[in-house]
Amino acid sequence: MVAFGKKLKELQIQEWKEYYIDYKLLKKKVKHYAQEKEVVVHDRDYVLRDFSQLLDQQIEKIVLFLLKQQGQLATRLSGLADDSDESFSHEPHYETIMELRESYREVGRDLLKLLFFIEMNAIGLRKILKKFDKRFGYRFTNYYVKTRANHPYSQLRQVFKQVGISAVVGSITRNLADLQDDQRRYVSIYDHPTLDLSDPIIESIKAAENRLLNSTDFLHYLGKHAFIMQDELPSPSSDELIINERYHFMSLLLNLVNTFLYMVNTYIIVPTADDYSLSLGAAATVCGVVIGSMAVAQIFSSVYFSAWSNKSYIRPLIFSSVVLLMGNTLYALAYDLNSIYVLLVGRLFCGLGSARAVNRRYISDCVPPKLRMKASAGFVSASALGMACGPALACLFQTQFKIFQLTFNQDTLPGWFMAVAWFIYLLWLCCSFKEPPLEKEVIIPQREASDTIVETGFTEPLLLGSTKSQQDEDEQQEDDDPSDELSEESREPVTSIMSAYRLLTPAVKVQLIIYFMLKYAMEILLAESSVITSYYFIWSTNNVALFLACLGLTVLPVSIFVGSYISNVFEERQVLLASEMMVCLGIVLSFHAIVPYSAPQYILSALLTFVSAEVLEGVNLSLLSRVMSSRLSRGTYNGGLLSTEAGTLARVVADGTITLAGYWGMSKLLNITLLPSLVICICTIVATFFTYNSLY
Repeated sequence: MVAFGKKLKELQIQEWKEYYIDYKLLKKKVKHYAQEKEVVVHDRDYVLRDFSQLLDQQIEKIVLFLLKQQGQLATRLSGLADDSDESFSHEPHYETIMELRESYREVGRDLLKLLFFIEMNAIGLRKILKKFDKRFGYRFTNYYVKTRANHPYSQLRQVFKQVGISAVVGSITRNLADLQDDQRRYVSIYDHPTLDLSDPIIESIKAAENRLLNSTDFLHYLGKHAFIMQDELPSPSSDELIINERYHFMSLLLNLVNTFLYMVNTYIIVPTADDYSLSLGAAATVCGVVIGSMAVAQIFSSVYFSAWSNKSYIRPLIFSSVVLLMGNTLYALAYDLNSIYVLLVGRLFCGLGSARAVNRRYISDCVPPKLRMKASAGFVSASALGMACGPALACLFQTQFKIFQLTFNQDTLPGWFMAVAWFIYLLWLCCSFKEPPLEKEVIIPQREASDTIVETGFTEPLLLGSTKSQQDEDEQQEDDDPSDELSEESREPVTSIMSAYRLLTPAVKVQLIIYFMLKYAMEILLAESSVITSYYFIWSTNNVALFLACLGLTVLPVSIFVGSYISNVFEERQVLLASEMMVCLGIVLSFHAIVPYSAPQYILSALLTFVSAEVLEGVNLSLLSRVMSSRLSRGTYNGGLLSTEAGTLARVVADGTITLAGYWGMSKLLNITLLPSLVICICTIVATFFTYNSLY
């Protein structure tokens, strides 16, 4: 992967190069500050002031040029509007309309160049702030954003939250729509926001504007739940060709089905786990260990599956299916063998078959960028559907019969059903999965550099010639300086868990703790639901299964609402903090502080906790992908693995808490298990306040 300094030089528009952020100068400054031997408090204040002033100058240069270009575009649009009015004052010729269309498209192409200019500068500014913080351990980003972003004369917002350019976008879009209205229906884009204009320029402008404004929609919001990290910078066309060669729709579908079946496998036993434990002579609260044993094994399986996916995709998926088939068979046989240990071993096998790391890696590495967000949304939808279908299927297994001395009842049928499902999936996998070719280095033929912006809104990669000046060689040596400790400058994947840990900034650590908290709270709610509801409300297995299925079905509607509305109105960090507070409120309302404990109180508090945690998960993973080092986007120890490990560890701790709390009696189980959730939630809210401005 190319360092950002090189990438910026290659992709910048040559006639505008003097107006880009001087990333090389800022990088030199940071390096110069770091080389000073003795830094006392006074010198630190000087460094902060000096670097702030330099950044202010760079941002002002960018913004003034941006305003100048906007003015030029506005002048051209005004002239085109006059030409259009004159043409339509009498019956226009077809050639005139086509000329006007092409003129507006030309303005659109120039607008794409400007949007790309802003995007590159925003990325550069964000990276240099992260570089400064990492080198010095300061919270400089926090200080700089806090003092600049909310100032009435803020120029920082012009770069990160540029909204004035929307008027230019609207003018081009409206006029192109009018010129396409051959039947003169005069359908306004303002009256019909979803009007399909099917113009590549408009689509490219919208895509670029959405990236710049951090806008979102339902698919994008769902995709964030998958935490499939993507590069901030556009990939060279050669990389896209390689990915297109590796893409196979049926293989993607098989990965999504694997995700769905695994989530069904996880939650199908929850309504009956306590009853199964009792039938084998254990306490009802042992259901926490039964459910959690799968998560314990998943902690280890995630690592080896992530490493295995570096070499193959089909082999780990086959192994996963076989192990899950065996695990579910053992889970079902435990009843006739009358052994709680066989039951636990079966669930451990199921955890060892968790291939979610492979599913994520396939989407990240083998799905083309234009389809990746949809595939990520499919990954999350499959998970949500599996979470809902698991408990719902448990409702269908309320029967009992024997075949060849094997018992089939509500406890064993989930195991037998999943064993058959994994067997069918295994056959389908062997017949239909296409192993993508391994990544290999491609030598790109030399060609003449071009700074033309294509209609995707990106530039073609500029290739350096075979002969370089001494200055270019010096710049390359500086970009490749091994003393540069900043993770995003070195794009190679990390090779150990400790290397990955060293790349975690305070903001990343806080987001991982938040992820741990929300998974802990959700696991406590789901895993102990059958025990709590049977103790307080004498619910049957069907009632518990229906309750859990309804909770699972809230995922997609909530995601639609948040992705289509909330995320477009509020900043992600605002939604993050609000969601944490709502989770905290849901936990507080769940406590048994009022006698008697009523079903409406439990249902409403559980719904509030679960829905808030779902909202929190999407925003949390989105922010995590933004603040996490790009070195964690690929390789074995990637960001997806770290988040998976954090979530899995939370489930293990939560399930263990349920079992341990059972020793204090059923009357105290609810409050004892909720107390850690409340403490962790309050701690994450406090930590979020401390890192709030670094999430800008």
